[in-house]
Amino acid sequence: MTTATCAPARTTSPALRRTAVLLLVLLACAVVAVLLAGPASAAPTTPTAPAAPTAPVAPVVDGGVDISVGGGSPSSSVTLILAITVLSVAPSVLLLCTSFTKIAVVLSLTRNALGLQSSPPNSVLTGIALFLTLFVMGPVFSNINEIAVQPYLDGEMSISQAYDTGVVPLKEFLLHNTRDDELELMVGLSGEEKPEAREDVSMTTLIPAFVLSELKSAFIIGLVIFIPFLVLDMLVSSALMAMGMMMVPPSIVSLPFKLLLFVIVDGWALITTSLVGSYT
Repeated sequence: MTTATCAPARTTSPALRRTAVLLLVLLACAVVAVLLAGPASAAPTTPTAPAAPTAPVAPVVDGGVDISVGGGSPSSSVTLILAITVLSVAPSVLLLCTSFTKIAVVLSLTRNALGLQSSPPNSVLTGIALFLTLFVMGPVFSNINEIAVQPYLDGEMSISQAYDTGVVPLKEFLLHNTRDDELELMVGLSGEEKPEAREDVSMTTLIPAFVLSELKSAFIIGLVIFIPFLVLDMLVSSALMAMGMMMVPPSIVSLPFKLLLFVIVDGWALITTSLVGSYT
């Protein structure tokens, strides 16, 4: 019975395979026939007539964006570029063309004269020097903004005209606070002909002369500040030697007396008054 039941299964299996293969072949032929008949059965389209050529049009100048710096109101991009340029050179201008150098040097010498190494800290001295510089240079900056910066932003003058106009107040400030000796020195070192008047000196010669003059004035003020404290150190040192206390550092003993003297005479007010008054 086992042989009789298994014989029909082996005879029908190849027939099923042949039927399946035949169906797959017929399906593939039908798909190929549809693909080939698609383009052939499509209806032909009517060709379109070519468009007539148009006459040339003169180019129109676009006035929406103005990037010129020679005339008219400057665009925002040019103003941004100029602002970034000014900010990049601002530290050098602050150090060399304002009163910052002398004020910072005098404050540093005052701290050294008191015998204090880190009090007030450098950040505090720099901040005081910065705001005193803004106080001293306020009229000059206001004048430059009024006669050069605002007219340029309003489109009333070009950038070269704004520079020529705005440099006049700054040059007057530099000439007023530059000594003749330093100015003659820099004119001789530059190799250029000696100008007929001080106002004819170029800015490249005037700025170094101004810096040298400021350093000289700062050292003179620092010398005047050092003398009272130096005398106090000598008195304290002599007193310690007379008492046989030679191992005690005189700076430790004299520091309270220096601070007391500086507070009694209101030293910061005197120094600030002398610095600001030297520019009026």
